[in-house]
Amino acid sequence: MKIKDLPKNEMPRERLLQYGVENLSNIDLLSIILRTGIKDISVRELSADILNSVGSLNNLADAGIRELSNIKGMGSVKAITLIAAVELGKRISSQEISLHMKLSNVELVHNAFKKYFINLKQEKFIAIYLDNKKCLISYKVLSIGTIDKTIVHPRDVFNEAIKVSASSIIVMHNHPSSDITPSKEDIDTTNRLVETGLIMNIPIIDHIITNGKDYYSFYDNHFTNN
Repeated sequence: MKIKDLPKNEMPRERLLQYGVENLSNIDLLSIILRTGIKDISVRELSADILNSVGSLNNLADAGIRELSNIKGMGSVKAITLIAAVELGKRISSQEISLHMKLSNVELVHNAFKKYFINLKQEKFIAIYLDNKKCLISYKVLSIGTIDKTIVHPRDVFNEAIKVSASSIIVMHNHPSSDITPSKEDIDTTNRLVETGLIMNIPIIDHIITNGKDYYSFYDNHFTNN
């Protein structure tokens, strides 16, 4: 069934024009992207099936082509279309982080970068490079690991720092378990990075552990090196 075959008061595009895009449901938005269902399954029913299958809208960002294609009524073309739309949304969102933005406290850093860690099933480690006014020069993903471990060597952190002439560094990684309590390995990694930073004269000013929502800051918990 196509969108045009739906009753007029159920047409997502008509609802968008009447009420505004921000007032549409997730099912309506998916329906607009997918455009058509199949025989005996309307596009709105298909959209609902997708959300039920992946569990939530957030999980849609991690769904692959094979997983989506296996949902009755999808197929590879619709799966590719949906994945492309999700990726476009990610790229638009990432533009909120801009060079030279001031990152003078942990709240600013976490709010800017937490979206890169939402619903991840693996640990990801990034380094954020700042100038002498704590403004962003660049940031880089240095490692993507397993469900409970990511391996980062100090040389990877500081090689990039030298390339971009950073004055200080903030490192950040996630715990997929959602428990943001630092592990012994997290503490050991922080100590190694801090020691290297002192030698290189490029200090590590914080290490943030996040679950995409809440965070733990080594600086806020009496780690001091700035």
